Amino acid sequence: MKSHNNSHPAKLSLSLDSASILARVKQAYLLWLEIVPHIPRSSRYTLGDRIENKFIDLLEATYRAYFSKKDNKATYIIRAVALLDILKFLLQIAWEGKYIGNGKYIELGGLLAEIGKMLGGWKKGVETDE
Repeated sequence: MKSHNNSHPAKLSLSLDSASILARVKQAYLLWLEIVPHIPRSSRYTLGDRIENKFIDLLEATYRAYFSKKDNKATYIIRAVALLDILKFLLQIAWEGKYIGNGKYIELGGLLAEIGKMLGGWKKGVETDE
């Protein structure tokens, strides 16, 4: 039996690594995946799931913005900014509820702040090009 050819996923991964905003969002999501198992079950499937869904939505919006036509980019960037704001708010609630430790919250918060600055700059650049 032949093994699956993994060249296609590697190619996709390489194209995403070249997109620094996408790489940062992916990095933040992977950090979140390290945190989730430590959240109490009572909140993991409510607030934890909600945060996870926002991360996935943010990944999707950023991906769509990166690969969309020039005239559609701003729409997806604006969506990504809104999703990021909600995500930061939900993470703050998780931290205040002591579901996320200080160290991980600071690390994740730093990444999200960096993503916010990058999205803001990208949005400004796209609006200037119009």
